[in-house]
Amino acid sequence: MHPKVLLAAAVTVALAASALALSSLGPQARAQDGEKMVIGHNAGIYRTSGDVLDPEHADGRQEVSIDPDRYLREFNYGRVSALPDGRTLREFTIIADDRQTLEISPGVKYNAWTFNGTIPGPTIRATEGDLVRIHFINNGTMPHSMHFHGIHSAEMDGVFEQIAPGGRFTYEFTAEPYGLHLYHCHVPPLEEHISRGLYGVYIVDPKEPRKDADEMVMVMNGYDTDFDTENNFYTVNGIPFYYMHHPIQIEKDRPVRVYLVNVLEFDQINNFHLHGNLFYLYRTGTMPQPDEYTDMVTMSQGERSILEFTYKYPGNYMFHAHKTEFAEKGWTGIFLVKQ
Repeated sequence: MHPKVLLAAAVTVALAASALALSSLGPQARAQDGEKMVIGHNAGIYRTSGDVLDPEHADGRQEVSIDPDRYLREFNYGRVSALPDGRTLREFTIIADDRQTLEISPGVKYNAWTFNGTIPGPTIRATEGDLVRIHFINNGTMPHSMHFHGIHSAEMDGVFEQIAPGGRFTYEFTAEPYGLHLYHCHVPPLEEHISRGLYGVYIVDPKEPRKDADEMVMVMNGYDTDFDTENNFYTVNGIPFYYMHHPIQIEKDRPVRVYLVNVLEFDQINNFHLHGNLFYLYRTGTMPQPDEYTDMVTMSQGERSILEFTYKYPGNYMFHAHKTEFAEKGWTGIFLVKQ
């Protein structure tokens, strides 16, 4: 049993009703040699001499069709060249498809609509003032487009120019303003194109770089797998409970910067809560000073924020939606702070 799975299991509510033979202990109880202490989020303290599992949600797959670990810290800077005026040109190729079937949770197959084959789509990153050129290809069976948040001309907005199946279009605009943005398909019915996965993150860095930090992207989303316009799963970066079973490793005393985007469909709000710490919150990331110092942020669809924090103490710390339904249906994870 991978040790990360053991850590993840310690904080899931499902342990309270699991099939494991766990014995409840009082608050003064101590584990004997060879035993493991397990503390549930609201399930009390338990003792077991066996491996600790989350029997309801444990993910033992060796390969996943969506890779949240890779997505977390992967930034696509495009094919870089210099323009005659000295500016930087960044070129990207984005392919839309609506014919894929992805396993979004163990045994749960879903007809996903994707940019470049995954949910979320690639994180596009540029510096303020760069020329961004997107070579968009529609390999799907219905019209699609790309709409970027930020400043650009009307003909680059991706709303009225729907790209037919087999079609191509080139989006071109200057990266501005600096901050955290997103992109998504803007073809009606919009809720279906977004809920099935046609979205991604677009980061514009300021000309004067931000301070060094361990940077990562978190996209909050959900899946309506029975098509009743209510989500059955909630995730960060595409797989429910993934970061419970694969905790995100960070270093004690090293600054962390999270680019947090909410694209959740069908629910009015989503939120993020950090355990054992507070973060500086930069809404949309377009201003140099933080808006507040907190451990909780709530967003509607399309809102985004940059979170900056540093952990003083090593250990395992949860992060999750402070909407219980979302947390218990997959939107929860762990930071493993290493010495």
